[in-house]
Amino acid sequence: MAKPILLTVDDEVQVSNAVERDLRSHFGGRYRILKATSPLTALDLLARVKQRGDEVALCGSLRLVGEIYPEARRVLLTAYADTSAAISAINDIGLDHYLMKPWGPAEENLYPVLDDLLEDWEATADRAYDGIRVAGTLWSGTSHEVKEFLARSQIAYKWLDIERDAD
Repeated sequence: MAKPILLTVDDEVQVSNAVERDLRSHFGGRYRILKATSPLTALDLLARVKQRGDEVALCGSLRLVGEIYPEARRVLLTAYADTSAAISAINDIGLDHYLMKPWGPAEENLYPVLDDLLEDWEATADRAYDGIRVAGTLWSGTSHEVKEFLARSQIAYKWLDIERDAD
């Protein structure tokens, strides 16, 4: 399974490169880092990522990211200390956090915030599952036999109730 994606969006090339560098150095082992230098480029990139079935864990503040990836965490990194803009962004796009530029040192100001947001995403996101799926009905004896066999054999599986799960 592909690594979940962290997408940065910033129209300033130097800032975009710096954010990508900091994210890659701390999160590169667990996440794929992508960047865009405009909202339109980011939305195009998100559409392609969605088409491939990849997951987005975190994204720079994009109004439409919530429609494409509702579980993705959204962060605004801004140079403006405008509290009303932050409140507006939180309310309008469901922003999860507001950070000021410059964010350095990243170990103190950036990583702890993003670690918390990504930990929350990992715990609550309905992640794609590549393993064994057992589909059946709640009262099916055969379904329960299969589930019990897998559990005794310590084989991970995902239960799908065909009467409830659309998948």
